[in-house]
Amino acid sequence: LLDVHEVDATRYPELTPELRRAMYEETVTFFHYVLTERQSFLDLLDSDYVFLNEALAKHYGIGKVEGDDLVKVSLSDRRRGGVLGLGSVLTSTSLATRTSPVLRGKWVLEQILGTPAPPPPPDVPDLEAARQANSELDFRAVLELHRSKPACNSCHQKMDPIGLGLENFDAIGRWREGYGEQPIDASGVLVDGTAFEGPSELKLILLQEKALFARNLTRKVLSFALGRNIRFQDKPTVDHLTEHLLEHDFHTVDFITEVVTSFPFRYRKSDPPTS
Repeated sequence: LLDVHEVDATRYPELTPELRRAMYEETVTFFHYVLTERQSFLDLLDSDYVFLNEALAKHYGIGKVEGDDLVKVSLSDRRRGGVLGLGSVLTSTSLATRTSPVLRGKWVLEQILGTPAPPPPPDVPDLEAARQANSELDFRAVLELHRSKPACNSCHQKMDPIGLGLENFDAIGRWREGYGEQPIDASGVLVDGTAFEGPSELKLILLQEKALFARNLTRKVLSFALGRNIRFQDKPTVDHLTEHLLEHDFHTVDFITEVVTSFPFRYRKSDPPTS
């Protein structure tokens, strides 16, 4: 996704092909480490380490790293650790010229919690058009105006607070404190009334949603292992694997063992090829 994601080169000339490649390798290396070093899958939500080379360390403003090879770097704070701090995720969930709290919130709901927001009605007004028509308002205010419309509220009240909590990361994953002279307000209130401030507190909230994360992770890993979509008859296996994750503290190797010894995997049939 990062390879084909379009970024305005005049606005973000720093995103060179070399930096894109480093972001991709960072993502692969991070997941490989979590999976193979007997870490917990919860590290995907929040970790006290990242993998950086010299270009990424400079881009993120973290420490001093030399060379092109990725090395494990300990973090002094938790705003960057986990998938929500990866440049690849932050860039591919942005628009070509700016960040998109809507896209980032949507990504978290779908890819982490497995609770996608309902699709918008066909007559919903375009958010970008609303932003241009209200150019005197900051983006948070435009989103609030957008949510005031009943047709928009059901989707955006779930997505927007999450995405706004990541606004300190710009459209290519760098940390920023403001939009020029205007400080960034990265606070949010979720649908259930839970309030947070910035990515560090947002990740703590996600860590409390272990059941949702476990089920979504199970479905994704099992689907990948089977080479097909999850079907209704897989529900007992999904339920078992989800409970296993929760009962064994999201231990990676134990979980993969359960997947490959499950009935659907041992007797798997892939989906037929599509023409």
